[in-house]
Amino acid sequence: MSFQDHFSSLAKDYARCRPTHPPALFAALAKLARGRDLAWDCGTGNGQAAHGLAEHFARVVATDPSEAQLAQAVPHPRITYGRAAETAPMLADRSVDLVAAAQAAHWFDRSLFYPEVRRVLRPGGVLAIFNYGLCRVAPEIDRVLQRLYAETLGPYWPPERRLAENNYRDLDFPFPEIEFPRMELERTWTLDEFAGYIRTWSSVGLYRKAKGTDPVAGMTAELAPVWGARQRRVTWPVGGRVASLE
Repeated sequence: MSFQDHFSSLAKDYARCRPTHPPALFAALAKLARGRDLAWDCGTGNGQAAHGLAEHFARVVATDPSEAQLAQAVPHPRITYGRAAETAPMLADRSVDLVAAAQAAHWFDRSLFYPEVRRVLRPGGVLAIFNYGLCRVAPEIDRVLQRLYAETLGPYWPPERRLAENNYRDLDFPFPEIEFPRMELERTWTLDEFAGYIRTWSSVGLYRKAKGTDPVAGMTAELAPVWGARQRRVTWPVGGRVASLE
């Protein structure tokens, strides 16, 4: 699999509109690792997960193949950003305590990534791949969103996306697995903020290229009378796979 660049053209909106994973997730993953010296965030995008990891590790190396995404990354004294795909040539053998991939593992060439994980992890190191699923707001809103997701955008989802739909349960994961910490991500958003997030989906970018129109505009118009001007609670289920390597 070559680099699947679905987000460079959306990099600014991705940085502005995508929610970050809950801090409790990074705390739980850090507790599983034997050491706290170095974490590698593979497929960092604009560094959202890297910042969560930097709260618990002395250093974080955050890599992504997209220059446009890395250009949106917020600097942090404990984070070093680098351009790379599924490998990290800047990391020494057995130097990493935690390898993380947030919203990213389904895009990887895992025949490259998994050997690299085994190379860089120290004994007792942890690999965690995780994502958040389709969000929920309220039944009358969720029905409209599901129609956009499955019908309007259905033909425009890259095939790799299906691996993320059930928190990677169908993704190959040849490691000694331990239980993933279950939790939810939550935000309180206006309709405009919600629509901004939907526009960062890979399928929306592909739909626009094919059709030349915005598929989210119709959803926003349909939801406006229901949503109103107020903020609403939006939640995402968070899940994934985690392993400890000896």
